[in-house]
Amino acid sequence: MIERIYPSDTPKPRGPYSPAVRAGDFVFVAGQGPIDPATNEFSYGDIRHETRLTLTNIRRILETAGASMADVVKCSVFLKDAGDFDEMNKVYAEFFGEARPARTTVEARFANASMKVEIDCIAYKPK
Repeated sequence: MIERIYPSDTPKPRGPYSPAVRAGDFVFVAGQGPIDPATNEFSYGDIRHETRLTLTNIRRILETAGASMADVVKCSVFLKDAGDFDEMNKVYAEFFGEARPARTTVEARFANASMKVEIDCIAYKPK
């Protein structure tokens, strides 16, 4: 069974995609960026600010799907500037602690040139 998830307290999709999709025991969270869910507008700042906001949005999406950050098995992190890796990593560690998922981090060019980070993830949470 496939369930598309549209949490009410997270940023609205900016295109034809679902914020998350549950497929069996897996939850796939679409790439999230530094968008303030209260205004549905980008909230730019340093990499720490943008990473914190992005991961907070991911956490809310996972909670709506009945999962948590501890259930995340894989993350992909996209950085505008690879030089931001260390500061992004510090905030990332705050959210995952010892529940460290597999991860890929790459430098990328975004359609929104002001954005510094985008993160997607896959969680495993049996119903």
